[in-house]
Amino acid sequence: MKTSNPVLSRLGQAAERERTAGYGPYGPAGAGYGQPGYGQPYPTAEGYPAAPPAVQPMTVDDVVVKTVTLLGITGISAVAAWNLIPLDLTVAAWIGAAMVGLVLGLVISFMRIANPALVVGYAVVEGVFVGMVSKAYQNILGYDGIVLQAVVATFGVFFLMAILYRARVIRATPKFQRGMIAIMGGLFMVMLVNFVLSMFDVNTGLRDNGPLGYVFSLVCIVVAALSFILSFNEIEEGVRMGLPRKYSWTAAFGILVSLVWLYIEMLRLLSYLQGDD
Repeated sequence: MKTSNPVLSRLGQAAERERTAGYGPYGPAGAGYGQPGYGQPYPTAEGYPAAPPAVQPMTVDDVVVKTVTLLGITGISAVAAWNLIPLDLTVAAWIGAAMVGLVLGLVISFMRIANPALVVGYAVVEGVFVGMVSKAYQNILGYDGIVLQAVVATFGVFFLMAILYRARVIRATPKFQRGMIAIMGGLFMVMLVNFVLSMFDVNTGLRDNGPLGYVFSLVCIVVAALSFILSFNEIEEGVRMGLPRKYSWTAAFGILVSLVWLYIEMLRLLSYLQGDD
């Protein structure tokens, strides 16, 4: 089946290769020995080759279970980091987890196979990152109650986007997908340049409690919210294409990335609002 999403196309091709690898009756060049699934037949009690066991396709329930699992791991990791890492090491742990999470995220995003171990590792690292950022806002910067407010706002937006997608109010058309990918790539570059400039004491105002900071945070929140539409569409298309069940980890990873991004932006915007009190 064809899809307008290039990532799903690559995953579908990889899954198809997995399903068809080793399905020949006698393997390559008529070989009759070796491991099933690597060009060798699956033996039967009668000694005749048989088809390999069917690959279980991914379902929406699989994605829901994996997403809840990753959220649980992230939450446990965040609580552990909050309680175990000293306050004076909060910023260092925050930066370290952010760098490791970025590398893991890029590796997972550009891999053509699903790797549950990497996805779980990413959830653990993101938990440390989220825990340290939350601790900094709550205990260092002194924004009381901001963590709970950001959590409620994040999941509120997530469920709102799920309802809008389910009702087909927002559709992941090819044009929408291309536009979102371009916008997210542009935002990533802007934030990266802004971070580099900040290291040289150059203040662009994008992350200040001012008009430009408000606008930029709101733009990031809107884009992060709309990124859920991409994830929901990828799940729907993946189920339709019959991707193997293990790819539900990849789908859950996409949702986790958007949730973490949205949560961080919610924290930042709420801190602006509290700062005006």
